[in-house]
Amino acid sequence: MTSLMNFLLTGVIFGLSAGFAPGPLLTLVISETLQHNTKEGIKVAVAPLITDLPIVLFTILIISRLSTVDIVLGVISILGAAFLFFLGFESLFFRGFDIKEDLKKPQSLKKGIIANFLNPHPYIFWLSIGAPTVIKAHQVNAMFPVLYLGGFYCSIVAAKIILAVFVAKSKHLLKSKLYIYTNRFLGILLLLFAVLFLKEGLEYLNVI
Repeated sequence: MTSLMNFLLTGVIFGLSAGFAPGPLLTLVISETLQHNTKEGIKVAVAPLITDLPIVLFTILIISRLSTVDIVLGVISILGAAFLFFLGFESLFFRGFDIKEDLKKPQSLKKGIIANFLNPHPYIFWLSIGAPTVIKAHQVNAMFPVLYLGGFYCSIVAAKIILAVFVAKSKHLLKSKLYIYTNRFLGILLLLFAVLFLKEGLEYLNVI
């Protein structure tokens, strides 16, 4: 039960962090909501459900073939830790989200998909963090990857939909203390995960 909750909670935390963090897709969600309506913003919010499948399968295939080489897993874990440190500090010093006027152009689900495909973050995340976690979950129980992936994608999509709904009512939410402190809290959690990934990487390399 503990492992089940650990993988589910990990997926939820990573999903919320990615969902609330400023980026190309969130910009499209907000600009589409402001320019048109909440429904159009939600269409963009679900883009990861369409774009990420090939990314997830590709990275899992690569990492699974390297899963018996400790030095490779060590390097991947350390790279994942570095990426989490970057995301964590970025969220920790978050001061609010700005939508520039020139970004308020009509967007579509198609453009949301393109934006997510061209965004390097999903590739880095799944190669260094997501795929190794899925493989680790599968080694414990065949159903655990489903919980991790379900927690991740439900959270990332839900976070963007929530923002679309609230932004439709008040764009001041983007600079509100609630939004800022939520990002900072998630940033602290990402830093804690970064430490765990760093420790795991050093153990693979027999440094500790």
